[in-house]
Amino acid sequence: MMELEYKEHLSPILKDGVKNYLIDIDGTITDDVPNEEPERMVTCEPYPDALETVNKWYDEGHQICFFTSRTENLKQITIDWLDKHGFKYHSVLCGKPRGGNYHWIDNHLVRATRYKGKFTDLVEKQVTIEVFKD
Repeated sequence: MMELEYKEHLSPILKDGVKNYLIDIDGTITDDVPNEEPERMVTCEPYPDALETVNKWYDEGHQICFFTSRTENLKQITIDWLDKHGFKYHSVLCGKPRGGNYHWIDNHLVRATRYKGKFTDLVEKQVTIEVFKD
């Protein structure tokens, strides 16, 4: 169960130190399998470092949500695959827009980490970002 803090008339937030990970599936925790080839979704293998890292985050108390461009009709195949391979998670959201190059706009703090071939612990790094004018 997610531990949330509530403030009057505001959306709830997670307790300090808890992250709400939204993790893509295809090309991130396993091979990049397009919706048009669902038969491959059953046979692909997880990236070992992804399985280990995601489960570690879960065990540390973070929220794990797989947020995928897979369509809703492929959700059960996805859940079965995650369970078969031992991923620990809280939820699966289908229907993320396809096409990448995302620019997320939200009233909550959003941090994005681009997957480049290996899951590890996250480190802090200074980078240039685009923001709205003050």
